[in-house]
Amino acid sequence: MTELFVEYVTAFIAMAGYAGLVVLMAFESMILPVPSEAVMPFAGFLIFEGKFTFHEVTFFSTLGSIIGSEISYLAGSYGGRPFIRKFGKCLLLDMHHLELTERFFNKYGDKTIFASRFIPVIRHLISIPAGAGRMNPVKFTAYTVFGAGLWNTFLAYVGFHLKSHWMIVRKYGELVDLVVLGFLVAGVVYLIFRYKTRSKH
Repeated sequence: MTELFVEYVTAFIAMAGYAGLVVLMAFESMILPVPSEAVMPFAGFLIFEGKFTFHEVTFFSTLGSIIGSEISYLAGSYGGRPFIRKFGKCLLLDMHHLELTERFFNKYGDKTIFASRFIPVIRHLISIPAGAGRMNPVKFTAYTVFGAGLWNTFLAYVGFHLKSHWMIVRKYGELVDLVVLGFLVAGVVYLIFRYKTRSKH
């Protein structure tokens, strides 16, 4: 299924060009399961082939990330949790992952918007608690631009140098995602255990 999904992603980019890159990265920054590890390395490969340019890939991918993040921010700001609970299933949103992201945002504050761009699952959802928490929209956009811009550029750069072997990024990216997610879940479980232990005393 993963390979089939990647085929659709790459075919869409090849057909739609930069507009396709904007759309896919907007989805990636929302709650739709579009992995940047599949989109950006392929864009890097297209740079190698001379079909895309590095500056335009960076610009349009980051533009897509901003659009998707702003939409999620507005959903969190104006709809909040009731909106997410009502429509989350239609959008393939896992409420457990959202709660994990909310704890992450509440614990580490505004800077999580930057850091989350490098963390699996969290990066898809972080804009919702930021909106619900009424984070300063200028700071939110600035952190999004810097974080998403760096992440997208890095993946495109790797895809450019790997050339036709760009799919390696997706393969190992999944392993890294699982490891990082495992640490996050373990951290949350530890915090919950610690809280319950303290409350008993």
